[in-house]
This record gives sequence, structure tokens and C-alpha cells, in this order.
Amino acid sequence: MSVDKSAKHTVHWFRKGLRLHDNPSLREGLKCATTFRCVFILDPWFAGSSNVGINKWRFLLQCLEDLDRSLRKLNSRLFVIRGQPADALPKLFKEWGTTNLTFEEDPEPFGRVRDQNIMAMCKELGISVVSRVSHTLYKLENIIEKNGGKAPLTYHQFQTVIASMGPPPPSEATITHKFINGAYTPIGEDHDDKYGVPTLEELGFDVDGLLPPMWQGGESEALARLERHLERKAWVASFGRPKMTPQSLLASQTGLSPYLRFGCLSTRLFYYQLTDLYKKIKKACPPLSLHGQLLWREFFYCAATKNPNFDKMFGNPICVQIPWIRMQKLLLNGQ
Repeated sequence: MSVDKSAKHTVHWFRKGLRLHDNPSLREGLKCATTFRCVFILDPWFAGSSNVGINKWRFLLQCLEDLDRSLRKLNSRLFVIRGQPADALPKLFKEWGTTNLTFEEDPEPFGRVRDQNIMAMCKELGISVVSRVSHTLYKLENIIEKNGGKAPLTYHQFQTVIASMGPPPPSEATITHKFINGAYTPIGEDHDDKYGVPTLEELGFDVDGLLPPMWQGGESEALARLERHLERKAWVASFGRPKMTPQSLLASQTGLSPYLRFGCLSTRLFYYQLTDLYKKIKKACPPLSLHGQLLWREFFYCAATKNPNFDKMFGNPICVQIPWIRMQKLLLNGQ
């Protein structure tokens, strides 16, 4: 395929952030672009060998199917790539004549290392890279810098830092035909065979006896749930802490957690729509507690972002080191 290297040919790499609303890195990649392709890299071996359950994988595949449907409306498609990023991306860049790579900044330690390696590779290939924050409310490094170079380790301390920083940046508008402004996606007739969203069976899962999903994945469902969530908030008009009931553990029609985790729903969109609703009903500026659940999420991301052992005790500088094995032996010996 002959590609004009003087033109801008963008690849947007979806990981989290599986949405077209509030996607600043994709918007940046589309500016003045001639072609654009949206890719998601799926490692089939990981799917078959990981300890992640089938329901979580089903949710992810539903998110990808919904994203593909949204891209179709823009005369584009989602390219689901099988393999490892470090192996798959260079081959695609060469085949497609890519000049620009964009992706959402990953707040997790593993993702940061992966992205640094990919950016180093792109530099060698002469490919520009754009990465923007959109999975969290704030750029986490700014919170850490504001706290003297260390992540706040208590929620009270975190709230103090946040209060001194002002509100997070607003969410960006959904990408439409008008914004794309002539950029196009080259799509082959064999697209579904080469780049289609796989089924659970293709990933090696046994679907016999699989029950209907409790959660339907995708940006479309996430936005519908957000609307229902805000309607419920307006009806209750309490804006207090959510009251736990035995039913709280079941899948609610207004629940948003998995959609925030996979980035089907922007935290910033949620933040500002909740803020606007509060101002409309209460006729006042909202307290920090209004966004408590979002801020707790931000707090833990901030504590973990530069701590690769955040989920472990050993090697974790903010975790008390308890000699569990020794204590177990003492208990068994009756000491």
C-alpha cells in the first residue's frame, strides 16, 4: 500500500477509555489527520490463561462491540489486534504508514512501563506520540507535586490537596463527523475476519450454561445509566452517602462502577453533570463530599500510580510489614 508520509496518519490505541466522549488523546490525533485507525490489542493467550472470570471478559467484548458500532456511524471501524503491543504495533505502523500514535495516559505502574517502552520504539521509528489524561479527574503527578512530591496517604490529606487545586478540567465533547473533518479510515472487505471483535468461544471460554449478563458493557449503556443515576439523585435530592442495603450488592440499573473501570464513562463527565444537577436543585456550590465516591477512586489511583507493589505487602513502602508466616508457625506450635 502506497502511503503519503507527508500527511498525518493516526493510530489511536484503545486500552481503557473505551468511549468517544471525553477522549482528548483521540481528538488530538484527529486534528488535521488524513487517515485514522482505532485499535484495541487483545492477547488471546492471556484471555485463556488468566484468572479473570468469563463475565468480566464478556463485559469487555460488549464494550468493544459497542465502540465498533459507534465508529461505524463515523464511517470507521474498530481494529481488534491479536498479540502483544510491542510485537503488533511496529508491524501495523509499517503496513499503514503511521505517523502519529495517540492513547490515554495510563495511571497504573504496569501500564506506565509498557507505554514508556512503546514511546521509545516510536521515537526510533519517527512516529510522534500524544498521550492525554482522561481516566482520572486530575493528572496524578500534579496532586503528588502539590503534596511535596509524595502521594497523600490519608483521605483527609488528599482532600486538602484537591481543595487547593480547584476543580478538574471539564470533559470534552463527543467526537462527531464534524470534528473528524474529512479524515477517513481505510477499511478492507476482510475487516471482520482480520480485525473483528472475537467471541468468548474464540477466546477459549466454555459458554455452556452461561447465564444472561447482569451488566451490559459499552459506552451507550454507560451514558444511559448515567442519565438514570442522575434522575434518581434528583428525585432523592439528598446527595448524601449511599445507604447500603442487602440489595446494594446486586446489579443496579443506575450502577456505574464497571463503566468507570473500563472507561466507557468519563469520570469528568460524571463529575460535572453531578455538579450541575446539585447547583440546579440546591442553588449552591457543591461540597467536596458530593463527589466522594469519585474522589475515593482518585485517592487510591494516586496512592498506587508510582507504587508497583501497591497490591502486595512485600516491597510496598506504604504497607506495614507483618510476618504472617512466622506468626502462623507460632500459632501452630501453641506459642
